[in-house]
This record gives sequence, structure tokens and C-alpha cells, in this order.
Amino acid sequence: MSSVRTRFAPSPTGYLHVGGARTALFNFLFARHHGGTFVLRVEDTDEARNTEAARDAIFTGMRWLGLDWDEGPQAGGSYGPYFQSERLAIYDKWFDVLRAKGRVYEDGGAWRFRFERKKITMNDLVCGEVTINYEDESNTPDMVVKRSDGSYVFHFVNVVDDLEMKITHVIRGEDHLMNTPKHLQLFEAFGAPAPLYAHIPLILNGDGSKMSKRDEGAAVGDYPRQGFLSEGVVNFLALLGWSSKTDEEIFTLFQLVERFSLENVNRAPARFDPEKCAWVNQQHLLKLTPEAFAAAARPFVEGAGLPVDGAYATAAATVKDKVRLLQEVPEAIGFLLQDDFAYETEALEKVKGNAQAPALLAALAAAFSATTDWSAETAKHAIGETAKAAGAKPGQLMFPVRVALSGKSGGPDLGDILGLLGRERSAARVTRLVEVLAI
Repeated sequence: MSSVRTRFAPSPTGYLHVGGARTALFNFLFARHHGGTFVLRVEDTDEARNTEAARDAIFTGMRWLGLDWDEGPQAGGSYGPYFQSERLAIYDKWFDVLRAKGRVYEDGGAWRFRFERKKITMNDLVCGEVTINYEDESNTPDMVVKRSDGSYVFHFVNVVDDLEMKITHVIRGEDHLMNTPKHLQLFEAFGAPAPLYAHIPLILNGDGSKMSKRDEGAAVGDYPRQGFLSEGVVNFLALLGWSSKTDEEIFTLFQLVERFSLENVNRAPARFDPEKCAWVNQQHLLKLTPEAFAAAARPFVEGAGLPVDGAYATAAATVKDKVRLLQEVPEAIGFLLQDDFAYETEALEKVKGNAQAPALLAALAAAFSATTDWSAETAKHAIGETAKAAGAKPGQLMFPVRVALSGKSGGPDLGDILGLLGRERSAARVTRLVEVLAI
């Protein structure tokens, strides 16, 4: 069993942010790659802002992403409790260690940690060597570790928890980089070895601004509602700051575990691209079997109020390679499941601009009705013969037929549509458009 132990330590003051999810993912991948342990602990000491809903959102989001933790809430473990709010006695014990060593002093009711006035050099596994000079007290004043109300600050509890839980590698956002020398001084004061640190690049919006909780794509909880696969989101998050150093970009979680290394984490900030995220998701949708795709899309189709009967799975399969998100499926196949649909304005106007369309469509409706052995092939043959009889090219009739059958200018293969609708529904829809064009 590997001795590698990583942790993700979210604060339940809001939903799971993609930045936090990416941090959790990198810790998970590193631990799994080395056969180690991934720990979840909850930094819930901010009583005024913590909510049960936010805590549940973190757990739900991580479970949805497939980031199952080995130790922590709902999993147990030998180094609990895993909620900081339940660890006060542990913090008191380590605070007493600092008092006994003369490393803390009272200041206005609060307690400050006495820094050693020296240069602190850390060797970050991503950022390289970083040195902070603590010789000048005006730049680096002694930090408060215990507030006047008796509560402990983040820096203190963070270090104590990492020490007590035997964390070997701390993988966290680059915004914590300058906190690390403080943490190293605390470990040294406790007489304990510090973990290795790896600070991963920040996630920026496309315009270079720092991604906030209000920005598009920020909330992990939105992804399943929009029809993303968890595999697609995990794959995309991994690419925010990490590269396989190959041309490959599409990976399963298992493949990511196999290939992940901190050496391949980029130093530069990562840019969040919603279009790239949707494209990655599409690549995972393409890998699904038709049956799995239909099952995944079914809640969205039902939610749109569309009938999900025997023809649904076949209908869903026709758009499997055309949608990027599962929420697009109802719109893409609604015309296959119900006959009452609207025509796209632009598509209808284009048909109206074809002077031959009404006569061609009327002739085709009759040809469809007269076809006895209906199939996609015989229906397409009828389209070709109808155009030929009128001295037109089959292509001149194909677009009006598509609009008649679907109301759209694009979509599934015309043969798939004809085969699914059958003779009577196909003929009726062509007739319906003829009547619309006559108005």
C-alpha cells in the first residue's frame, strides 16, 4: 500500500465550484495513480456562512464526478473527525504545544504565532523553488493563529489537520502559494515534517479575468442539469492545467488515473472555454452505445413533456452524433415523437422561395400514399422519381421534404426520418406543408 495521502478540504459556504472540483480531481488522480489514499475533510468552522445545503452539494457533486473519497464524511477513517467543527480539542492540544515552546504570544486578546526571522525556501512540485524573506518584520508581521473569541484561523487548523491526518502531498490552487511559507514555519514549530506542496494554476475566463462563482460554467451542480456526462466534465477539468503531452485529449477517468502526474501540470493559468467543454462532452456521448445514449437522454425528453414510447430509443439514436449536450435531445427529436410541431421560420421561407415546391410536394404525397412496401429506400426512390417526372433534380425536392417532415433545415439523415415515421405519417406531413404553402 502506497504511503501517498492527499486531501480535498472544501468549505461548505456555497456550491461546488469548478475550481474546487478541479483541485479535488487532481488530488484524487494523484492518490489513485500512486495507489494511495484520498481524504475529504470539511472546513466548516465559519458557522455564519456554512449551510447543510452547501455541504450536501459538495458531496453530491463529488459523487457525480466519480471522485469517491477513501476517508472522510460518509466514509469514516482512522484520522477523524473529518469536520473541522468537531476537532476543537485537537486544535487546543497543538496550540498548547506552541505555548509550551514560546512560539505564541497574546496580543489584544488574540494569540499570534512568532515567526522565525529567516528566509523560507520551498520547493513546489509545480511552481519550482520559491523563497520568502521573513527577516523584515514590517513586511511579514507575526500572524494571528487564535482569535480573541477563542476560534482558530485557517492557517493553524489547516496545518494541524494535515499533520494529524498524515497528508503527504498538498495539491491546491496557486492562490495559496504565498500561504505555504507560513505553514512550513508552523510544521517546523510543531517538530513535524511538512507535506510536499504542489500549487496548480488558477482557472481564468476566456477574457483572462479570474473565474468567479457567478461566471458561466462555475457551478458543478449545473452540469448534470444541462445534460453533461460526468465523464465529459471530468475529462475537461483534467485539461484545465494538465496535459498528457500527446495529441490525445479524450480520456476516461481510468485513463486519467493511469497518465496523471504533477510533472505534466502547467505553470500558466488555465482558460475556461465553454465551447471546448461541450465538445469534450460530445466526444464522450459519441462513445456511448445507442441504448446507453437513449437511457441518458430519457429524463430530458420526459422533462420536455414528449412521449417516450417504443419509438423513442430509435429516434434518440438518430441524433446521437449531432448533439453536444443531452438537453439538446428533446429539441432534436421532438418532431419524431409528436406530429404537432412548428416550422423554423427561415426554413419555411426558403421553401416558399422555391416556386416548384408546392406541386412537387403534392405529387410526392400521392407517391408516398401509393407506396406499398414502405422503407427508407423505397421512400427515397419515390422522391427521386417524383422529381424526375416533373423535370426537376432530386436535390430540389430533398430540402422541402426535410422541412415537411421535421420543420427544420437540418437534423437526422432523411432516410432515418422516413423509416421512423412510416408511410402514413410521412405522407400526412408532406400534405400539411402543401396546405401551409397554399395559405
